[in-house]
Amino acid sequence: MKQLLQNIKNGNTTVEEVPVPTPRDGMALVRTAASLVSAGTERMIVEFAEKSYLGKARSRPDLVKQVVDKARREGLVPTLQAAFNRLDQPMTLGYSSAGTIVALGKNMQGYKVGQRVACAGAGYAVHAEYNIVPRNLLTPLPKNVDFESAAFTTLGSIALHGFRLAEPQLGENVAIIGLGLLGLLTIQLASAAGCNVLGIDLDPRRIQLASSLGFEAVSRQNAESASQAFTANIGFDSIIICADTSSNDPIELAGAIARDRAKVVATGAVGLTIPRKIYFEKEISLVNSRSYGPGRYDASYEENGIDYPIGYVRWTEGRNFQAVVDLMATGKLKVMPLISHRFPIENAATAYEVITGKKKETFLGVLLTYPDSVEKLDSLKVIKFNVQTVKRSSIVKLGVLGAGLYANSTLLPVIKNNKDFELVGIASSGGLHAQHSGKKFGFQYATSSEDEIINDPNINTVAILTRHDSHAELVVKALQAGKHVFVEKPLAINRKQISAISNQLLKTDNGLLLTGFNRRFSPLAQQLSTFYKDRNEPLHAHYRVNAGYIPLNHWTQDPILGGGRIIGEACHFIDLITFIVGEAPIKVSTHALADHGKYREDNVSMTFTFPDGSIGVVDYLANGDKSFPKERLEVFCAGKIAILNDYVKLEFIENGKRKTKSGVQNKGWRREMEIFASAIREGGQPPIPYEQLFGVTEATFAAVESLRTQTAIKIAKV
Repeated sequence: MKQLLQNIKNGNTTVEEVPVPTPRDGMALVRTAASLVSAGTERMIVEFAEKSYLGKARSRPDLVKQVVDKARREGLVPTLQAAFNRLDQPMTLGYSSAGTIVALGKNMQGYKVGQRVACAGAGYAVHAEYNIVPRNLLTPLPKNVDFESAAFTTLGSIALHGFRLAEPQLGENVAIIGLGLLGLLTIQLASAAGCNVLGIDLDPRRIQLASSLGFEAVSRQNAESASQAFTANIGFDSIIICADTSSNDPIELAGAIARDRAKVVATGAVGLTIPRKIYFEKEISLVNSRSYGPGRYDASYEENGIDYPIGYVRWTEGRNFQAVVDLMATGKLKVMPLISHRFPIENAATAYEVITGKKKETFLGVLLTYPDSVEKLDSLKVIKFNVQTVKRSSIVKLGVLGAGLYANSTLLPVIKNNKDFELVGIASSGGLHAQHSGKKFGFQYATSSEDEIINDPNINTVAILTRHDSHAELVVKALQAGKHVFVEKPLAINRKQISAISNQLLKTDNGLLLTGFNRRFSPLAQQLSTFYKDRNEPLHAHYRVNAGYIPLNHWTQDPILGGGRIIGEACHFIDLITFIVGEAPIKVSTHALADHGKYREDNVSMTFTFPDGSIGVVDYLANGDKSFPKERLEVFCAGKIAILNDYVKLEFIENGKRKTKSGVQNKGWRREMEIFASAIREGGQPPIPYEQLFGVTEATFAAVESLRTQTAIKIAKV
């Protein structure tokens, strides 16, 4: 399928062939008929992408600070590599479209194949021939609402939410400042609600268009005098600002034309320096409108399909969508007169030349249109690349599931030039990231189907780099298919999953399983382990992790999706201590700071006991400063001390002497992949003994249980 993409690194806006996405649970696959180009949000993204590196840095000083902090912790070279990798990721454009459902994921009751729908949401209703869209971002279309009109639904909902925030009453006077696309939708909504509406704009052509639609509109120059006449010198009850400007003039004008104790709603992106005198004297209320309505930016609502009870939240974003298409159906909201340009998806880049001013054309509503031909979906889920394949003697014929940041910044760069790996296929459910990574790293094909990878006879090894909740199921499927498996941590997020993997391994003759506990393969960690190889007494290891804060709504914090931070990330540090001790822990006691509504069990101290009497303490903390180095391990045993600082510096202290080794940060990914390939070639033991692999995973479950029960927990053997 064709999809419009923006490259933030080089500024190129291109239309590329991408695999058709596969709908996940709670999502529908929609064949797009029309999508609306946002002259505000999308123009800003394109203009940012076209800036030089210096220009990008000047416009986002917050990100520059993050890069500087990371460079201080980890060194300049890896930091620059990570930064450029992030910039190189393709960005989707668009958030408002309409089309026909052609396939449904699970749990999509109430929707059916062939149903016409409006679609919303950045990352979902993008400019592509096919999109996967969650149920709460879909709206069924009345029969008399065409696709081009329906493509305005999301923008109409932004206008409607701003209007609702103004809380106008029947017969009140409402001013709309800014008669662009958003303003012309808002003026129609206010009129349909029985308000007396006056539009204000700088552009005579937009004033004329508003007048042609039957609305009274005036220039900015005449706005204050016209407002006095319009309101009989009372002032407006509500002023809705729909302008797009960094100027503070709309806020100042709103104050000047408002009545005493009026309400001003900023729906557009405008300067928000409030002139205190007039806002104070009139006691004016100012509200900044946030997108389409309640539910926006709430993953539970938008991604998981959990609706708000109508008795408590009357107008969610989904109900606003439905209200907008209903207004279109009754003729109270007309968008056809607002369409100035239509471009077929093949020529979509030209649309951005229009909205960024490269083409000197007057524009308003800019639509992208799509072919209505129907092809077999299965044939569109795979795209092949014209690449010269690695020689067939390669040991690892690799298929990758997941093409996110970890894949692109860490694993794939490590194995790209490893002669033992042949990069065969890569999959992501959305298709886009698989296409980008496949082309970038030289895979033979990209797909949106995980089964395409798992069942490919040319693949003997599967790397699972997907979201945590899917790891166990994919591990089992890949092992059943006779593949070797590398799975990024965690191996599983609950005991049921770990049991399923263990049972499948017992049935598997030759398949190797490796989890991404890369730190044990780091050169400095290997040297630390060697330092204590001849010990004849227990050791004490203290691993302090300055993990940094992650918001509660991040998917890794969700116990269902990510498993939480102890299971999802702290497993790394438990594993390294396990590697140094040489055995998995047998008991754990966990204590934590109070969450106080800000944290979620991510300021914890875990004390592990090992079979030989060794003790390992992992202090995992989210309440520190990210500019401080992330990891420090101290090991005490038999009169010797070893200190590992962030995999950059290792110190040995023995007999009063100190020896230091340092270098570029190396957390062991490359060596891990080399050893994995060697194990596949030689058919030997797994790179990490299974009793440690499973033992560490069980230890994370026990650590969470200990925290919640406030008792020491014996760690079960799988």
